[in-house]
Amino acid sequence: MQQALNERQQAVLDWVGQGCPDGVWPDSTYKVSAQALQNRGLVKIAKRRGHWSAHLTAKGRQHLTERGIRPMDQTAEPPERPDRKPAPPRPKTVPKARTSYADHLLEELAANDGCLVKPLESGPHAVNWASRVGAARRSGKIPHTQELYGYRTHRGYEIKLVDIPTWRLAELIPLPVPVRLTKPHSIVAALQKLPQPMGLTKLVQGRALRIIQALVTATETHGHKAALGTTQGAPPPHRRRKAPPHFTITAQGESVGFLVLQEQDRSEHVPTDKELADAKKYSWMRIARFDYTPSNRLRFTLRGGNPHRAGEWVDLPDRPLEDQLAEIAQEVDLRGEAAERKRLADQRAREEQQRRWEAAMQEARAAYAHAYRVKHLDEQADAWHQTKRLNEYVTAVRDHATSLPPGQERTEIEAWLAFADARLQHLAESAAAPKLPSPPKPSGDDLKPFLGHWSPHGPRSY
Repeated sequence: MQQALNERQQAVLDWVGQGCPDGVWPDSTYKVSAQALQNRGLVKIAKRRGHWSAHLTAKGRQHLTERGIRPMDQTAEPPERPDRKPAPPRPKTVPKARTSYADHLLEELAANDGCLVKPLESGPHAVNWASRVGAARRSGKIPHTQELYGYRTHRGYEIKLVDIPTWRLAELIPLPVPVRLTKPHSIVAALQKLPQPMGLTKLVQGRALRIIQALVTATETHGHKAALGTTQGAPPPHRRRKAPPHFTITAQGESVGFLVLQEQDRSEHVPTDKELADAKKYSWMRIARFDYTPSNRLRFTLRGGNPHRAGEWVDLPDRPLEDQLAEIAQEVDLRGEAAERKRLADQRAREEQQRRWEAAMQEARAAYAHAYRVKHLDEQADAWHQTKRLNEYVTAVRDHATSLPPGQERTEIEAWLAFADARLQHLAESAAAPKLPSPPKPSGDDLKPFLGHWSPHGPRSY
């Protein structure tokens, strides 16, 4: 006799009879029960192209009918015919795209206002945040208007996604450099008159003057002013980049100095016979390792103001100074604009400090007047108490004087009583008609106790 189905097998058989609807089983363990049902001849399992399906056999339909369950119309045992078309496979679920480290990092930055601080850990499982920041930069998923930074701080590894300044995104128009100096600028003309303009060789001197002509002309169209500097020739080697400028351009009150330098080519020094002999003869003799010869490359060093792009521009193999001239002109504009913003900010700060100082002075004067009146009030109260005590004392003395016989002692006491009565009258008048006093004009020392950190002599603090 065949063993009865258990509860799990019966549920799977009922499910197959309903056409195997989706969403019934949370996992795939039902396939084990379906295999047991197939062993009993109740269902037929098919696996084609990775798709699992089950159908009732005639015996399975009969079993359900005996239990009062009407199965869905389906083929009991599909015949094994070569021309039979397989059941269409169920649509595959498209797997969710894997989230990369770059995606996760950018999502986390967006949720934290573009700033993260990660703990610095050690060990085999520690996260290399510098590597992840580098991978995010190379992923191409950072917007072209933003930049990703990562660096170590005392708080941990700080990661920031910041907006690129608009001046870096601006498209610069190249500045034309004249082929010949037909009408040199006054600055260029002054440099030409020097014995050796800027200490340059003839090889690069003309080119340097033409670049200066283009730069000065372009910046003057923006309202800037150029002037000749104090350095005339080449600065000494030890002050090569710290010498005064050859010329200056003033933008919105900010003077930017330009020092024009000629680059040097370095080569291995071949000692001469004399150098070798001197080095052998003298212990202090040192033979130079390299020889330096002027090249055809130029370097512009800028000083003054707040740097934005850079502080130096130099000829590069694939980008000569002529191609970088628009950036240099923009740098002058940016430094001038920064100076103007700072000037306005300083002015607003001074005005705000003046306003706060004046408010502090007004409060100090009011506090001084209040303290003066409080002091006067205390003096009035003291006078009242003094009058009361003195009156009692004078009354006692007067009573004593009336008991004395006429004589010198009584005469002296009566003279004292006359003086005491005058004093009592003055104190009585002061106490009888109190009024609010007008404080005198305070001095700086009078206001100091009420000003805190402010100075009484101007809008500055100690």
